[in-house]
Amino acid sequence: MLKIFKTFGGYTEIQQPEEGCWINVTKPTETETKSLINDFHVPDDIVRDILDADERSRIEYDDDWSLIILRIPVPSENNGVPFFTVPLGIFMTDKFTITLCQVQNEVLPFDQPSLYRNGTIHNSVNKPVKDVLNFTLKLFFRTSNTYLRYLKQINQQTSSIEKDLEKSIRNKELHKLLMMEKCLVYFITSLKANELVLAKLSNSNKRSISEINEDLLEDAIIENKQALDMAQIYSDIQSGMMDAFASVISNNLNVVMKQLASISIILMIPTLVASFYGMNVPNSFENNHWAFFLILGMSVVLASIGILIFRKREWF
Repeated sequence: MLKIFKTFGGYTEIQQPEEGCWINVTKPTETETKSLINDFHVPDDIVRDILDADERSRIEYDDDWSLIILRIPVPSENNGVPFFTVPLGIFMTDKFTITLCQVQNEVLPFDQPSLYRNGTIHNSVNKPVKDVLNFTLKLFFRTSNTYLRYLKQINQQTSSIEKDLEKSIRNKELHKLLMMEKCLVYFITSLKANELVLAKLSNSNKRSISEINEDLLEDAIIENKQALDMAQIYSDIQSGMMDAFASVISNNLNVVMKQLASISIILMIPTLVASFYGMNVPNSFENNHWAFFLILGMSVVLASIGILIFRKREWF
């Protein structure tokens, strides 16, 4: 899907590219990918890098263009992990700016690509924006906010799984916790990479950056740091929780095995008595009509004594 806008605000859609326009490409088809390479002269390797799900965040410069790749969070539907991260590329030239992502996302939703309508800067509504750095920093800011929102959802899901585990420890809940931990690892890795890109932006534009962009850059760095700290805290809590439940499972297994061993010992007592009197050798009870009941009573008494001993030692 490809849309061309007159400015970065995303309010005025145009049919043909013009100087200073913004081209938003999401989940491109084969035809749109070829159009980026042939019509807009985006290097083929750059397009492949952005569409690679494992591409790292980075900044790259050339004589005619510059590239910023950041990793953004997106919901997952298939692989069991609630969220994962994908690259979002910002390809900038003197004539136009292209944003490219392989999947639909909430950082730049294709049906509402404006950075202002749902953002925190309400005074900027319907105001044309031609500053590509301001646009890029707002993308970082929205990305950090999206991370924070998803982290809260992960925390809520983890709390729900924890309550289920308190009632019944099953492999299903443990698998869900493992998927949450995997998701947090994705977030931490991507946020650290985005942090490096923001640091490079700060160093490279330290002298030429405007006051507005300087404040926005600082806000983006703070939000990214907050998201990274939250992800790290949740990951540490998750790891501790997994260790705790692993200890609980091991302890429960030991308790069950202990109870089974105690029951086996108690049942062995009447079996031993019956074995003595069941042997084909003479004994004092072979002609006694009450022998069966006497042996049965002896077995019950000895087993009861064994139970009392086990109870006293808290083995049973």
